Amino acid sequence: MTEIIVSFNPILIFVAVILTIMASYTALDLFTLIKSSEKNQKFLFLGGTFSLGIGIWIMNFIGMVAININASGSYNIPLTLLSMIFGISFTGMAFNTVIDRQLKTGNLFAGSFFLTMAVLSIHVTEMFAVGMNVQFVPSIFLISALIIFVSFLFSLWMLFYSKSLSYSRPIWIKPLSALIFTGAIVEGYFPLIRSSSFFSNGEISRGGSPETSLIYLVFFAGILILSGLIASSTLISKRLEASDTHLHDIQAALDESSIVAITDPKGVITYVNDKFVEISKYEEHELLGKNHNILNSGFHPPDFFQNLWKTIGSGEIWKGEIRNKAKDGSFYWVETTIVPFLNKKNKPYQYVSIRTDISALKFAEASHKNSLKEVNDIKFALDQSSIIAFTDEKGTITNVNEKFCEISQYSREELIGQNHSILNSGLHSKEFFMNLWKTIGQGEVWKGEIRNKAKDGSYYWVHTTIVPFLNANGKPYQYLSIRNDITERKKTEEVLHQQDKLAAVGQLAAGVAHEIRNPLTTMKGYTEFLQLDETHEERQEYLSIILDEIDRVNNIVEDFMVLAKPKAAELEERDIIPIIKNVVSFLEFEARKKDVKIGFEYEQDIIQIECDENRLKQVFLNFIKNGIEAMPDGGDITVRAGIINNQVQIAIQDTGVGIPQEKLKKIGEPFFTTKKNGNGLGLMVSFKIIESHNGKVFIESELNKGTTFNIVLPAKSA
Repeated sequence: MTEIIVSFNPILIFVAVILTIMASYTALDLFTLIKSSEKNQKFLFLGGTFSLGIGIWIMNFIGMVAININASGSYNIPLTLLSMIFGISFTGMAFNTVIDRQLKTGNLFAGSFFLTMAVLSIHVTEMFAVGMNVQFVPSIFLISALIIFVSFLFSLWMLFYSKSLSYSRPIWIKPLSALIFTGAIVEGYFPLIRSSSFFSNGEISRGGSPETSLIYLVFFAGILILSGLIASSTLISKRLEASDTHLHDIQAALDESSIVAITDPKGVITYVNDKFVEISKYEEHELLGKNHNILNSGFHPPDFFQNLWKTIGSGEIWKGEIRNKAKDGSFYWVETTIVPFLNKKNKPYQYVSIRTDISALKFAEASHKNSLKEVNDIKFALDQSSIIAFTDEKGTITNVNEKFCEISQYSREELIGQNHSILNSGLHSKEFFMNLWKTIGQGEVWKGEIRNKAKDGSYYWVHTTIVPFLNANGKPYQYLSIRNDITERKKTEEVLHQQDKLAAVGQLAAGVAHEIRNPLTTMKGYTEFLQLDETHEERQEYLSIILDEIDRVNNIVEDFMVLAKPKAAELEERDIIPIIKNVVSFLEFEARKKDVKIGFEYEQDIIQIECDENRLKQVFLNFIKNGIEAMPDGGDITVRAGIINNQVQIAIQDTGVGIPQEKLKKIGEPFFTTKKNGNGLGLMVSFKIIESHNGKVFIESELNKGTTFNIVLPAKSA
C-alpha cells in the first residue's frame, strides 16, 4: 500500500464553493417558505432537502476531483450515488426536527447533529469512491466535526429559534445563513482532508485523460445544482405570481366595494382609488399631495381627530364614522377603518384608509329620528290631552297612559292584564258592547260615548274612539282606544235637559195657570158658601174634601206660576236660626200625628245670611214634609245648622225608607217624584229657590236608613 501525496486545484475548489453557496441559499429559501404555504409544504420540504443535500455532496465530490493525484484513478459510481443519498437523507432528518414544530433546544442539537452526519458520511463515502484507503488523525477529526456542528447549530438558531430574528425576518438573514452553512461544509472538507492520510490499493490506473473526466464530472454536478436552482426559482415565481394575483383580486374587490386611500406618516395622500375620486368629486391630481383636511365638513370637533391620530399613531387600528364634504359642497358619510403599516421599529410608515359610503343609512337614521321625535311629540300630546289604552285582539289591556290611571283611579299594574269590564258601570246593555266588538272586529273604527265606573265607585263619561290595528291578513292584532273625558259636558247636557223641561213646564204654566185660577176661585167661593148652610155632617165632610182638593190644585197652579214667571229674590239680612225654628214648630203638630220626632241642632246662636225669608221657609217646609212622608211608621227628623269654611250648611236628615240610587239622580226633575200622589214640582221649585240664593243642594240617601238634604248657602260676612 502506497501513501499518496495530494494537492488542490484552486479553480475547482472555487467552483465547488460557489455552487454550495447557491445550493444552500436555495434550500434555506425553500425551507423558510414552508410555514407560509399550506398547499406546497411537502414539495418545498423535498426541494429544500434535495438542494442542500446536493450542496453538501457537490462540495465533497468536486473537492475530491480537485485533489491533484498522480495518475488519477477511476470513480466507483455506486459509492458516489450512495454518498449523495447519505447527504439528502441526513439533511431531510435534520430539517424535519426544526421545521413546523414548537422548537426546543433539543431540536436544534438534533438538527445540527444530522447535518454534521451528512457532511461526514459524504466525505468518508467519497474517499472510498475514488479507491482510497483513509486513516484519520482522531484529534483533528474530532475538532473538525465539532466546528461543523457548532456552525450548523448557530445557523439553525438564527433561522428558526431566535424570536427577534425569526419575527422580523431581516433581509440579510438568509444570505448570512447560506454563507455559514457553506462555511460549515467547507470546514468539513479541508480539515477532514488535513486529518487524513491517503493510501492506494495497488497500481494506479493510467487510462483516459484526467482533464476530460473532470470536465464531465463538474458539468454533471453543475447541471444538478442548476436544476435545483431553476426548480426553486420556478416555484418561487409561481408563488409570487399567485400572491400577486391574490393581491390584485383583493385590490379589485376593494376598488369595487370600498373607498380606498393611502397616506404617508404625516397624513399626506399618496394614493386614492376611483371610488374615492367619485364620491369626493375631486380629480386624482387634486387629492394627491393633500391631506384629508380638504374633505373636512366641520361637523366633528378637533378632539375627534386628535383621538383618531393618537390611535393610529400608536400603531392601533381606528374605526368610526366620519362626515366629509365633497368638492361641490355636498356632505356624505363614510364608515372608516384606518390601518397603520409599521416599520421595523414598530412605527407607522403609511396608513391605509378603507371607507364605505353610509350616507343613505345616516340620512335614513336622521329621518327615523325625526319620525321618532314626531311620534313622541304626538304621543306626548295625546298623553297630555287624552286617555290612551292598548289592548290585544282579545281585549286584554297591554298598556295605558297616566291619564287613564288618573281618571279610573286604578294603578297601571291593576289594569294591565285585565279587560275593560273592570270599568263597566252597568249603564250600557249587552247589545251595546256586542255592536262595539262587531264593528272593531271587522277592522272598522268605532266611536261613541261610554259611562265608566272608577275604582272608588264614582262614574265618569268618556268619548271613545277605538282604532283596530290590522295584520297582513287584514285581521286586528291590537286595538288603540283614545278617550276624552266628557263628564262635565254630560252634566251640562243634563242641566240643559232640566232647563228644557222647565221651559216646557213654564210654557204649560203660562198657557194654563191663569185660566185655571179663575175657575178655582169661583169653585172655592161657592163651596164655602154651601158649607155655611150645610148641617149634614157627611155632606160637610164632602165639602171639606172638595175645599182641600181645590187648595191642592191651587198650590199646583202657584208652583206653575213660579216656574213660568220666577219672582226676583228680595234678599235681606236675616238670622237663619229663628226661621228654621219657626218652620219646625209649625210642623210639630203634623209630625206628632204620624209619630215623627223633629229635633233641631245648631252650633252658633246667630247665623246671619242674606235671604228671602218666605221663600226659604217654603224650601224648609218642603224638605221636612218630604221627610215626614218618607216615614209612614214613624221615625226621627234631625235638622242641623252650622258654619263651615265661611258657608252656612243646613242638613235635614230623616230615618225613612231612603231613595234608590237610580232615582236619586232624577230628584228635582219636573214631574218626577217618589211619592204616590206627588208631581215633583215642589222639590224642583225648592232647588230653584236655593239656586236664586247662590246656594246648592246635595242629597245623600241609603235604602231603609234614610235621606239627608244638605243645603249650602253663602254666609253673611261680619
